[in-house]
Amino acid sequence: MIPLTSELVAIGKTATDKADAIAQAVDLLTAAGKIDPRYGQSMLGREAVANTFLGNGIAIPHGLPQDRDLIHDTAIAVVQLPAGVEWAPGDIAHLVVAIAAKSDEHLQVLSNLTDVLGDAAEAGRLATTTDAAEIVARLTGAAAPVAAPAAAPADFARGIDVVVTGAHGLHARPATTLVD
Repeated sequence: MIPLTSELVAIGKTATDKADAIAQAVDLLTAAGKIDPRYGQSMLGREAVANTFLGNGIAIPHGLPQDRDLIHDTAIAVVQLPAGVEWAPGDIAHLVVAIAAKSDEHLQVLSNLTDVLGDAAEAGRLATTTDAAEIVARLTGAAAPVAAPAAAPADFARGIDVVVTGAHGLHARPATTLVD
């Protein structure tokens, strides 16, 4: 599990655009000594080839695999944008979870994010909380996931229960596809 502390969570920020939001996350990671600041260009490079918006106001910018040498220590930083920023046309990000991972240490955080992706109310709560510790607890697994509704919503004619037996559950993008 990647250690996440309140020092790597910026609450109540604003951003002019996606690049500004990523720059704020890069600043947090750089100040903590986790990355070379050039890793920010790698994150923007990834955005040029893949959309890192997951849904429910959450984006996970991360760099290109060939730039992992710019990562000193695997880490994540979170920039909370209550007013949101357009990530892609029609997609507004409120939580920017920047990932700087040398290998797969970030998978537990992504698994914890998957729970938030399926719960718009929980995503909204994290997007507006004034307590960085709440975000830290939710992304590190210290906070229990919000219980799923007992019955399927009325607008679904059918439903299924799925159990993912892997230690880290589904990766965030396949989980988003499943939720959609």
